[in-house]
Amino acid sequence: MKSLTRVLLFLTLTGSVNARDLSQDEALRLRAQGRIIPLEQLLSLVESRHPNASLLEVELEEDDDIYIYDVELATRDGVVRELEIDASTGKILKDEEED
Repeated sequence: MKSLTRVLLFLTLTGSVNARDLSQDEALRLRAQGRIIPLEQLLSLVESRHPNASLLEVELEEDDDIYIYDVELATRDGVVRELEIDASTGKILKDEEED
């Protein structure tokens, strides 16, 4: 990640049936309660997995009572990848090339 100042955090509602995007206020409340890892920790996890990648988007979603960070990034090779990370534990649930 180039810098924290370049991070785009999109927390808006969508029409998804299974997952619900959380608002910024909900994310802040969950972080204050210690229920999700902070954004800085998330970025560190992503950086260690994909060094020097450019962060494109981060969303915080709730799916079946599980909080998930949905991360989109571009690798140094120009490949766009999508990661899903358990927002409570930091465990990487998915890391695949974007279609």
